[in-house]
Amino acid sequence: MRDGHCLVIVEVRYRGMARRVAAASTVDAKKQGKLTRSAALFLAGQPQFSQYSIRFDVVAIESDAGCGERIDWIRDAFRPGDGRAI
Repeated sequence: MRDGHCLVIVEVRYRGMARRVAAASTVDAKKQGKLTRSAALFLAGQPQFSQYSIRFDVVAIESDAGCGERIDWIRDAFRPGDGRAI
């Protein structure tokens, strides 16, 4: 997805109400590494995006007991190599 002159890589995570771990917290360092490597492979084959900045977003969807679903869109959720948790 593009946001102006920024290429946005979006990871979507869903967790049902029986889960104890929040959807966003499942995008751990290992998953971030996979997303970063996948983005690098994509960019290697798509030279038209070489001048774009890149942003990694996470869309976390949580089932809410009887109230439907809650959706959180976390823009700039992580940056490659920063090691911060979401």
